[in-house]
Amino acid sequence: MVSASNTKHIGHIDCPGGGQVWVDGNILYIGHMRPPSGTTLVDISDPRNPRKITTIDVPVGWHSHKVRAKDGLMIINHERFGNEGPADFGGGLAIYDTSKPDRPKLISKWLTGGKGVHRYDYDGRYAYISPTAEGYVGNIVMILDLIDPVNPVEVGRWWIPGQWTAGGEEYPWHDYVTPRCHHPLRMGNRLYVSYWHHGLFILDISDMSKPTLISHVNSSPAFPHPTHTCLPIPQPLKGRNIMVVADEDVAKLRPHAPSFTWVYDITDETNPLPISTFQVPGIDPDGAPQPPMTGCHQPSERFKGSIIPFAWFAQGLRLVDIADPFAPKEVGHFLPDAPAGADQASSNDVTIDDRGILYLIDRIRGVDIIETSVF
Repeated sequence: MVSASNTKHIGHIDCPGGGQVWVDGNILYIGHMRPPSGTTLVDISDPRNPRKITTIDVPVGWHSHKVRAKDGLMIINHERFGNEGPADFGGGLAIYDTSKPDRPKLISKWLTGGKGVHRYDYDGRYAYISPTAEGYVGNIVMILDLIDPVNPVEVGRWWIPGQWTAGGEEYPWHDYVTPRCHHPLRMGNRLYVSYWHHGLFILDISDMSKPTLISHVNSSPAFPHPTHTCLPIPQPLKGRNIMVVADEDVAKLRPHAPSFTWVYDITDETNPLPISTFQVPGIDPDGAPQPPMTGCHQPSERFKGSIIPFAWFAQGLRLVDIADPFAPKEVGHFLPDAPAGADQASSNDVTIDDRGILYLIDRIRGVDIIETSVF
């Protein structure tokens, strides 16, 4: 391993690379990046000796690189990946019974028009998703009720005015990037929504059938990286309500230094204010343009206290303490070796289990299992 601080490597899963990892109980769920590998379930009862249980494959031309699971129900996305493969496979969400992890059982598939679903949140009943939809340009916000997983029901949707061209809305972004909801995250009766190069939105979902806009901020194109994740912090920090916003180091509007993460004060949620940023120390000392996938990607959507684990592409795992949100600081890191055939690591996602053990997946190959002393 290249370097580590306050972390210890305790296990590795040799598997195709992926887009997301998630833990429910003693099962690690891995969403793979490239077909035919779809979703792998791994027994992590002993994290030093993980045991692969089963893999669900997908056809060429599609991937299921995102996965969420809770109480024996697993949701995976189906999204177009290239132009080959069967069109009738269809984009959307596949819902599985994983109460017997060695025999996942498909319960239903919810189909959407176009490319399918990208990333999403799931709380055990509702899924907050980012589908393409008939009559809309780009991805929108949608809420599905899965109380009956055999028959998912849409209960609400929201979009930026101008996306619903079939409804007669004038599309104003011909000379800019297509609007694209990346994914919503729920806390309380709010959705915190990343919208790629159209910034971030906070939505009121007190009435889920009619999400309403509270506020909008866009740091692009001044900072030419897309907004990837808006992560609300459940407890106040220094007396303020806080949201961590990660920009992704891909799809830059122009050559630029690596992307980073923002810390927003949302105490007045009608006026989100950036109060600090965090960049990996030494990543780019002179601010020169760097290749894509050098900088920030994704914070763990699960974390402990004020310490947020990040998957930071070529910089591996970074543990960032925001106890003082005005001055975030790194308190640990783990930089894995590059996978065979790759020039550098490509850490794509990270999650944490109830024991405080971290699971870091590389976009190209493998999952590293890591202990840390900082929690």
